[in-house]
Formats: sequence, structure tokens, C-alpha cells
Amino acid sequence: MRQIFLDTETTGLSADQGDRIIEIACIELDNRRFSGRRYHHYVNPGRSSHPDAVRIHGITDAFLADKPPFAAVADELLAFVEGAEVIIHNAAFDTGFLDAELARLGRPRFATLCARVTDTLLMAREQFPGKSNSLDALCRRLEVDNSGRDLHGALIDADLLAQVYLALTRGQDSLVIDAAEAASAAGGVREAARRVDLAAFVLPVVQPNADELAAHEALMRGLDKGCKGKAVWRPAETPAAVA
Repeated sequence: MRQIFLDTETTGLSADQGDRIIEIACIELDNRRFSGRRYHHYVNPGRSSHPDAVRIHGITDAFLADKPPFAAVADELLAFVEGAEVIIHNAAFDTGFLDAELARLGRPRFATLCARVTDTLLMAREQFPGKSNSLDALCRRLEVDNSGRDLHGALIDADLLAQVYLALTRGQDSLVIDAAEAASAAGGVREAARRVDLAAFVLPVVQPNADELAAHEALMRGLDKGCKGKAVWRPAETPAAVA
């Protein structure tokens, strides 16, 4: 499964008022592994950036003067994201700018040109309600190293977003086992089982005491509340405590 982590920098905050994209970056994960493929361009917006925006991203008009316009890099971008899930933090902001740029070229809206768009800001708000869910806040909460992020930049932010997403979805790139490794491991277990008489092993069964049962029931009630109904793994009956 191809996933593209996308971020942009812009001349200001409002695509509707004519602000433009000045940097766009994409980083690809394939089956939750960094593939090494990326797309990155600075773009000449044909207008000046707002001073507040420059203070955030540090990209000056002089730096962008010799960069290509969006029209010159659009085909490469669309080819890169075609068929992939595109993951963006605060997707409405970036897709609003992308849609405005594509509309100037007579192209369809961005979301129709990729498999789907996923917003990690909405994911984070569901997982951490009532908390700050900016990219910096998520990096701190999920222990993603963002010490190199002195200024906002599309490429570094796309990379951080990929790491945050893996943590949000409880996946760590370094811990993913591919299908071949999994099959090999399963074969080794089966072979070991054939050589060892497992019936000779007697495993002790430790029954919970009253305090442990009460703690478990409190946890299950919390899960029921979070699920707005009975959790599917709740047993039909709670076993009696052992004194």
C-alpha cells in the first residue's frame, strides 16, 4: 500500500484571497516502510509572501525568484500521488491551496486525482480530544524527534508527519515484519513443535483475586463508555474471584 505524506508552504493563509504555494514536498511509504522516494519543489508564486509567513518558513521572495511556477511541476506531482493514499496534517488547508493552483490550470480537484486524502489532524483530535494537536505537539507527545525543525519547511514537515502517523497508528517502521520474514518465522515454529512433545508441559493457570477483578471491571467500563456500548471483547460472564 502506497502512502504519500504531503506538506506545503505558502505566501499566506488564504488561497481564496490569492495566496499561493511556494514549496511542496511528498514522502512515500510503501507497506509502512520509507521507500526512499520523494517529491520536492520550491515554486515561484508570482507574488510576494506575507511578512508573517516569511517569519514562519523563512523562504524569501529573492530565493523564489528563479524557481519554476506551479504549472511547470504539476504533472510530476500528480504522477507521484496517483493511486496512493495522501496523508496531510490539516488537509483542508493544503488541499485548498492545491485545488486553487489546479483550477488555474483547468485541472480537477486534488482529492479526485489520488486514491484518497487522510487528515492526521482529525485522527489526532479523536485520539487526544481537548489537547493541542499541532505537529510540534504530536512530536512531543509521541516522542518523535523534531529538534531540527527551527523553521517550518515542507520537506522536514512531511518527514515528521510520516513518523507521527506511524506512531498514531501504533506502527513503528523499524518493527514491521514483512511477509517473507513472517512466513519463515511461522515455519520455524511449526518445525520446532514437531520435534518437541508439547503435551509434556503443564502451564499453571493463575486466577485473579477480587482486587484484580474489580480493576479489570473498571477498565472494561471505561472501554464500554469509549465505545458507546459493550466492547466486543467483554466476556459474557465475569469469573468469580478466588479468595
